[in-house]
Parts: sequence; structure tokens; C-alpha cells
Amino acid sequence: MAEIVGPRSTLPPPPVDRISGPPSGRYSLPPGVPAPPPDPTLFEAVGIRFVALLNHIGRMSIILAQACGAMFRRPLELRAIVYQMESLGVRSVGIASVTAVFIGMVMAVQFAFGLQKFGGMEYTGRIIGLSFSRELAPTLTAVIVGGRIGSGMTAEVGSMAVTEQIDAIYALGADPIKKLVVPRLIASVLVMPILATFSLVLGFSGAMIVTSTQFNVSAGFFLKTALDTLTMPDFLSGICKCPVFGAIIALVGCYFGLITTGGTEGVGRSTTRSVVVISITILIADFFLTKIFMFIWSQ
Repeated sequence: MAEIVGPRSTLPPPPVDRISGPPSGRYSLPPGVPAPPPDPTLFEAVGIRFVALLNHIGRMSIILAQACGAMFRRPLELRAIVYQMESLGVRSVGIASVTAVFIGMVMAVQFAFGLQKFGGMEYTGRIIGLSFSRELAPTLTAVIVGGRIGSGMTAEVGSMAVTEQIDAIYALGADPIKKLVVPRLIASVLVMPILATFSLVLGFSGAMIVTSTQFNVSAGFFLKTALDTLTMPDFLSGICKCPVFGAIIALVGCYFGLITTGGTEGVGRSTTRSVVVISITILIADFFLTKIFMFIWSQ
């Protein structure tokens, strides 16, 4: 006998609420599973980040103290220091040169165009010379070059950390701080003043070329007005910042490499963090160093 099928209902199915969840408002957990902790408040989140910052600063201070103590222990690792100076300094000349030349050209266009309206073209060389010698040459070079060499340090040391090569150095009775951190620290401290001086010359040359070709200011007059304004304290207040910037770059880069975990993904995270921290730390240190040198040279 054929089955008699009644008319199908044409009513739409009841709506499914996928947002509000179960009627009780909470999902039930299996027996024995604790409930997740509540989200931290804004004050608690800020406190956690501040404590983590202090922890990082303390651990970097320990690494710096260990590196300073290892510098004077034999062997001196001269071959590694020379290699790091070539890797960090010579290979960074290109990016430092391009950055300095075009920043000088941009500054020349901006200042000359503005001062031309008031008949103050003779002040272009003075302003560019002071700004480059005091701030732009050391700070901009440290930020640009620091991002390159700091990320390279983090990637190198971090790759050794995730592949357990640093543990192997410990197992062989050697000191990883002396083998990895000290050569990079010394090389960065020695290389940064040289790169900053090189950037100062190139940036000033780029500004001089633009003013002489576009604004009809002779190169001799531009150079003379700048040298008449600059003094040795102006030059030293910029160059003396560079060893501190170099130490920051090497210390932060090696630190984030040493604490790297999680394979290649962890190396990528540490590299990104090191570039950000290096840039911010250099700018913060630049403010305090500027205040210190202004106090010293004003006496």
C-alpha cells in the first residue's frame, strides 16, 4: 500500500541565534575544568606591561655587566671584532650614504625655500650645518643603520638559540656572552662614530649641491657660513652620542636573540621587536644625551 504523505509545511525554520549563545548566557565546562580567569582591567594590564619592561631592563643590564667583564678576559677575540666591524660598518655605508644625501637635499630645499621669502638665504648653511652636526647625522644614522644591524644580530643569535647552538657553547665550557655579545658590542661602539661622520659630510654635501644649483647660492659661501657657525662642541655633542647608540643597538639586538624561543616564528618575532625597541630607545637616549651635553658645554 502506498504511503500517504501529507502536505509539506512551507513555514521557514526557526532562526538560529549564533551570537548570544545558549539561553543561560554561559557555555558549560566539562567537570574538573576550571573557569578561565577574567580579563585584566586597564590598570592591571598597564602594571603587567610595566613589570615586564623592568624585567627586560634588568636582564639587559646583567648582560651588559657580563659583557663588560668579559672584554678584559683572554682571549681578546680580535678576529671576531674585525669581522663584525666589516659586517656592521662597511656593509652599512650604502644605506647610510643614501639616507644622509637625500635628507640633506630635502632640508636644503625646505629651508632655502622658506628663507628665500625673507631674504635670509645666508642662514641656510648655518641651520643645516648645526642641525646635521648636532642631531641628524648621529641620530638618523643610528636609527636607520641600527634597524639593519640590530635585526641582523637578533636573527643570527636567535637562530643559534633555537637550534641549541648556545647550549652547545655552554656545554663546551665557553662563555656565549664573550663569544657572541662582546665582539658585536665593541664593533658597534667603534663603527657608529665613523658612520655618523661619514653621514655628516655626505648630508652637508647634498645640501650644498642643491642650494648651489637651484637657489644660486655658491658652494663656497654655503660652506663658509656653515663653518663660521659650527664649533667643536657642536660637532662633539653629536659624535659623542654615537658610542652610546652603538652600545644600545648591540645590547638590544643580542638580548632579543638570546631570549628567542619558538623556532623560525620566534626568530621573526624577536627580530621585529628588536627593531622597534632599538628605534625607540635611541630616540629616548638622544633626548637625555642632548640635555647632558648641553649642560656640559654650557659651563
